[in-house]
Amino acid sequence: MARSTADKAAAAVKRAGVKGVNKPKRTPNHPTKSHVVVAKEGDKVKTIRFGQQGVSGSPAKKGESEAAKKRRASFKARHANNIAKGKMSAAFWSDKIKWAPQFL
Repeated sequence: MARSTADKAAAAVKRAGVKGVNKPKRTPNHPTKSHVVVAKEGDKVKTIRFGQQGVSGSPAKKGESEAAKKRRASFKARHANNIAKGKMSAAFWSDKIKWAPQFL
């Protein structure tokens, strides 16, 4: 018997320990990745781990240095193709959580 998309999503959410689909969570005890999210787009459900453990992103801040601006611009340029793929890519979630402007 085939499982429904809702059953798959519920199982993935429980296994990952997040509050729901498309709701990222910090994972401080994971050896390599800093966040996890159960991404759902249409009928596809996928557990995605993203972000290097111990490395901060660089969200835009008031009065930030030119180096921080260039670092963020480089990340976005380097990963632009993968960010454009949407919710099912780790780059999308990293851009949204670790690199997005916090004060806007």
